[in-house]
Amino acid sequence: MSQTYVFAPQPQASLPVKGIDERFPVHRIYCVGQNYADHVVEMGGDPNRSFPFFFQKSPDCLVEGGADFPYPSQTNDVHHEIELVVAIGKDGADIAVEDALNHVYAYAVGIDMTRRDLQAVAKKAGRPWETAKSFDHSAPCGDLVRVDEAGHLSEGSIWLKVNGETRQSGDLNQMIWKAGESIAYLSSLFELKAGDLIFTGTPAGVGAIQRGDIIEGGIDKLGTVHCKVV
Repeated sequence: MSQTYVFAPQPQASLPVKGIDERFPVHRIYCVGQNYADHVVEMGGDPNRSFPFFFQKSPDCLVEGGADFPYPSQTNDVHHEIELVVAIGKDGADIAVEDALNHVYAYAVGIDMTRRDLQAVAKKAGRPWETAKSFDHSAPCGDLVRVDEAGHLSEGSIWLKVNGETRQSGDLNQMIWKAGESIAYLSSLFELKAGDLIFTGTPAGVGAIQRGDIIEGGIDKLGTVHCKVV
């Protein structure tokens, strides 16, 4: 007996994969908070290495690279955060660090858009960050590049420009928690599933964007992602 619903379900969130016709179905989106020491400092935090922390975005937040980014409501201070995105291709719980990268299917360039003013209010009140992070269109993301093409990325340039001017510039080797470590730790909290994405944090240089801005970001071996703020 086929399943019926009281109304049509929303479409499956997915991303294109470079070089193949099949798309990657997205299950959940996890984000690593404050994972570059220089960004921790610019946000007023302590850069000493401690346990990583995570927040989530809805898969509905995804925007494919090249699509417009609509400036969101209830804010006057939206910031860009360029990030390496890890696409999980194999289920796992309590994954060992040495096995973690075997669960990676692909990587991509993503931007964690943030309503910074709402985040500041939430931080001051000790409240969750969802209104600041998990809003519509808040996760622009480029095409996935499979591991067999890109390899595993432990170093390489990561950058973002607004209207051609460099705002963020760093290297993946500056991450406090490397991709494998984040995967392993996260898998002790949640059973990771094929289709999960992990945004791995951003280097220093985050800043405000305005309507009309053209945003472009890139990572070595992964290409670029770009969008226009409308």
